[in-house]
Amino acid sequence: MARADGLHPPLRIVPFRGDYYELRPEARHKVRNLIYPLPHPTYPVLGVHLTRLISGHVEAGPNAVFAWAREIYRRTGFSLQDSWEALSFPGTWRFFFKHWREGLQEYRRAFSKRLFWQSLQRLVPSLREEDLLPARCGIRALALTREGTFWDDFYFVSQERSLHVLNAPSPAATAALALAEAIVEKALQTWQPSL
Repeated sequence: MARADGLHPPLRIVPFRGDYYELRPEARHKVRNLIYPLPHPTYPVLGVHLTRLISGHVEAGPNAVFAWAREIYRRTGFSLQDSWEALSFPGTWRFFFKHWREGLQEYRRAFSKRLFWQSLQRLVPSLREEDLLPARCGIRALALTREGTFWDDFYFVSQERSLHVLNAPSPAATAALALAEAIVEKALQTWQPSL
């Protein structure tokens, strides 16, 4: 929308896909709360983790791999337009070059249940590969800078008659009221003289 409005923001929203598994009912007792790995010092994603949901189910994941399409949830989904938009941005390539080892490992884990399980087993050694059932996946919109780094905060751009929020990362829903206040404040700063 910002580009359609004539703006040239220094960020590009790039799709990343995340796969999940779910623990079998008989293995759910092994996880009673959230279990996260130690964050990677340079790769800006959480890593696969375990989450006990309110329903009692236990989710495992997600991994984080470049998605070749914004709205196709299959592992092999592809959109020429979406891929071109992401790959024509220099920040995407810079990100790939900076994190090629981690990215390759994430792709391997996306196509290998065994590797996914081994990552989880570091967190819960008693997990068995057969404890994992395939579950949902999701597409996450990540903002990359031209330098190839994740922009992990809200990013606003405006002009005479528009205000755009280019990045609303997690926890945007949790911070909805604070985000609304920030948008109103930005709008007032931008348009106060003309209101």
